[in-house]
Amino acid sequence: MPSDAGSAPVGQQVGVRNHMVLAGTMPGAALDLPTLSLVAVCIAGLLGVFLIIDWMQQRNVRALAWWGSAYLIGASAMALGTMPTPIITLPPQVPGALTFLACGMIWNGVRLFQGRRVLPFATFIGAAVWLGIGQIPGILENGNGQIVGALIVPVYTFFIAIELWRERRRTRYSRAAAIVVPCLHAGIFLVPLAMHALLPAGHNAAWLTVFTLETILYAVGTAFIVMLMVKDHHVHVYRTAASTDHLTGVLNRRAFMENAVTLCKQQAKLGEPVAMLMFDLDHFKSINDRFGHATGDDVLRMFGQVVRAGTRADDIIGRFGGEEFVAIVPGGWDSASKISERVRSSFEAAGTIVSNHALAATVSIGAATSYNAVTAIDTLIARADAALYRAKHEGRNRVYIDEGDVANERTRMIAAARRASNSKSRIPIFAGISRRSTAV
Repeated sequence: MPSDAGSAPVGQQVGVRNHMVLAGTMPGAALDLPTLSLVAVCIAGLLGVFLIIDWMQQRNVRALAWWGSAYLIGASAMALGTMPTPIITLPPQVPGALTFLACGMIWNGVRLFQGRRVLPFATFIGAAVWLGIGQIPGILENGNGQIVGALIVPVYTFFIAIELWRERRRTRYSRAAAIVVPCLHAGIFLVPLAMHALLPAGHNAAWLTVFTLETILYAVGTAFIVMLMVKDHHVHVYRTAASTDHLTGVLNRRAFMENAVTLCKQQAKLGEPVAMLMFDLDHFKSINDRFGHATGDDVLRMFGQVVRAGTRADDIIGRFGGEEFVAIVPGGWDSASKISERVRSSFEAAGTIVSNHALAATVSIGAATSYNAVTAIDTLIARADAALYRAKHEGRNRVYIDEGDVANERTRMIAAARRASNSKSRIPIFAGISRRSTAV
């Protein structure tokens, strides 16, 4: 009996000890620092090779070469910094300098991808700062090197996020991901600093493990952003090619009609008017006959530049066919008259000499406004086209506005107030503008 009674506690003690050993060793095996470092090196190297291969298939996207090289440099830096028995002996500052060089290359890759110039200073500034700090005796010892590195990397990620914020081409989803992910990683990179400050002495391995794990997540997240940006770039190129007139740079007829319908729905919800503008280049056939089609194309290109410069960001412009262009703009008579006269006068000045020929090219403009919800876009276009015919009939190089369908009392009062507020300035500024009002 004593022996049986004594054996039970021994078995329990062995079981407790085994449980404690498993509890103590399993997390360490799962998040072992050398193992994580090896995984980080392999992931970064594979992503770098993948991006380089992708660049070889898409040589026009030079940023892929920058990003792939950055990943390979970063993988080399991690391998040199974590290798237990280095093959070659290098100064201890070299791995950190290579890491920050990789960060700078990623930043410049983003700039290059968006059509901005490369900043060599931005590529090397982090590495230069690191090498300069390394010349101070003892400053990078006792874990201080990792702290300095954890401060420099977020600076680069925040600058990358700023570059991505300046990009306007991408879809809302990819733009949000491209901004949130770098900012999130920049913030997480600061977590090891807090752990280093708050954890008791002797727990350096814990925050170094977190830092290494975050490096893996950062590498994968950045590669995700890169591929998302490249995908959106191709979508943008194909969408632009399908919707843009290649000669003038404005929308083609199909794309214009789709966007015009959307704008009319938006203005109807707001209870605001819209205006349709029709442009026709005067005597364009004579220009082609006298100076050739190449000069005629130059005139069309010039008008495309003039009409884009003379309209606002939310105005929609398209080429309707031949020498005829169309635009739909938010607003009523006031917006239509200002934009029309600005485009007319600008093109009159720009069309004096084209391709070394004295052309004196001009444009006639017809506009129609609607203060009620537009349910049939073709009807508004027909009214603007009739106004354009009237402008040509009255002598060309002028603007004629059909301000019709002020149907109810509220819209009639709004239109009258707008006309009254501009009645004094209308004659001297827009002396060449005619208008008519047709109640429907």
